[in-house]
Amino acid sequence: MINSLATLGEPKKCARLGEGSLPFMTDTSTQSIDIDAPCDKVAAVICDFPRYPEWVSAVKSAEVVEEYEDGYASQVHFVLDAGVVADEYILSYEYADDASRIEWHLVKPSKMQKSQSGSYDLADNGDGTTTVTYTLAVELSIGMLGMFKRKAEKMIMDSALKELKRRVESGSA
Repeated sequence: MINSLATLGEPKKCARLGEGSLPFMTDTSTQSIDIDAPCDKVAAVICDFPRYPEWVSAVKSAEVVEEYEDGYASQVHFVLDAGVVADEYILSYEYADDASRIEWHLVKPSKMQKSQSGSYDLADNGDGTTTVTYTLAVELSIGMLGMFKRKAEKMIMDSALKELKRRVESGSA
């Protein structure tokens, strides 16, 4: 089941990632944060999609609609409402064998997005902490000046990483 990911370090029977498999897009943004927890705990929070509404303020629902044989989500339906921005979409997920990389892409265009791809890369710092690098590339369906789009991306990424850090470090996972 998705909520019990105690075997994150074991090989899984699901889609595998190639090194650097995110498609190149000129509007790709990347940010990192250090979290005071081991990689497996961080990965467990990231992969527990149904609980996203508890800690991601803009996510109103996240429903696993398809799973791999091992219980990891392969497709998740999201309902997002961030005030002026509201959207509904399905993301398809792939995982590295050791869950050090969790990658996704938009299954089909939504009201607000033509495409989306992203990843979380988890690096064990050897001291019980994890560096999480969040990479996101979004092509919007609506026009937006580059300057405003970059500012919005930065705010989204800042918020996502800070909310992830708060959730993991609070022990609420």
